[in-house]
Amino acid sequence: MHSYTAVHTPIGKVIISADDHFITRLFLSEEQFEDYVQNHPMRKADDDHLLLKDAIKQLTEYFEGKRTSFQLPFKQTGTAFQEHVWSALEEIPYGESRTYLDIAVRIGKPKAVRAVGQANKKNSLPIFIPCHRVIGAKGMLTGYAGTQTDLKAVLLDLEKISYQA
Repeated sequence: MHSYTAVHTPIGKVIISADDHFITRLFLSEEQFEDYVQNHPMRKADDDHLLLKDAIKQLTEYFEGKRTSFQLPFKQTGTAFQEHVWSALEEIPYGESRTYLDIAVRIGKPKAVRAVGQANKKNSLPIFIPCHRVIGAKGMLTGYAGTQTDLKAVLLDLEKISYQA
């Protein structure tokens, strides 16, 4: 079972969940959270959960421009390919971007550009695992968490990463 808490950010209210040892999800909207909990019960809202308190603190610092990386224990599960992509995302420094092709090449699968995009979409820890730093080949702003390019633009602007809308 997981506990969760909410925090207000410049991209709206986000909800973070954790088990006893790891941050497990970051929901970019209440709707996303509600859809998830229909099939995955949550323990309770818990504003005193130490990991969640630390996650809120670090996320707040990120949005204030005071933090460029997160020091939290994360856990998400996916296919071996997805986990390889997520690992490559963690290597993208704050304030820099990579293309989907860059990530595909980085993981040794240069023809898997679309699959990299799908793995990004399945990232259950957006912001923490910075899939927003992945942009289209010509600097184009492409999908984020499905179709939420407006949220991606806010995050890229915060990090002063240039892109084409």
